[in-house]
Amino acid sequence: MTDRKPALDDAYALQSRQDNQRLYAAWADTYDTAFAAAMDYQLPLHVVQRFLTLGGQGPVLDVGAGTGIVGQLFQENGSVVVDGTDISREMLAVAQAKGCYRSCFWGDLTDELPVAGNLYGAVVSSGTFTTGHVGPSAFHELLRVTARDGLVCVSVNAAHWQARGFADMVDELAPAIYDLSVVEVPIYGPKADGPHKDDISKILAFRKK
Repeated sequence: MTDRKPALDDAYALQSRQDNQRLYAAWADTYDTAFAAAMDYQLPLHVVQRFLTLGGQGPVLDVGAGTGIVGQLFQENGSVVVDGTDISREMLAVAQAKGCYRSCFWGDLTDELPVAGNLYGAVVSSGTFTTGHVGPSAFHELLRVTARDGLVCVSVNAAHWQARGFADMVDELAPAIYDLSVVEVPIYGPKADGPHKDDISKILAFRKK
């Protein structure tokens, strides 16, 4: 990357752990205003609302927590205990400063997260499963840290649902999950502009057997 300000197209072009870390280190201080507010970013709200509709229980792990937008929404909607994890230490520092997480810790979903198995009553994620290095194989790690009967509620960019193998992964996980549901939501609100303003995400939810 150059001195140019980070932008949404940069996020869609990510391919590796290093790409992610470079982009979000540069974006951390302005992400909430230059992206989330400017693009009327509604996906985190849809994920939290889906979690609440499905009766999710804490403690919750917010995977790909970024600057803590999901954590803030949980704080506004009740007293569920939420931890946050992300591959960007700079984004996590912003999230932690907001005071909406019990704890924040660095983690890479393509590896094992630094937490015990069966620990969380729910795992949520908004905007992490799009392009880049986090693919559908990471669902195994989500299940590992989720307690029995716990809820997994994550967004997956609809453009990559079939192409990147997310649908196939759901089929593979079938023996280990139940109460599967998939709904489609707009990623951005009516104030959004640009080529991605009409992008759609699927919200995938299931419980661990």
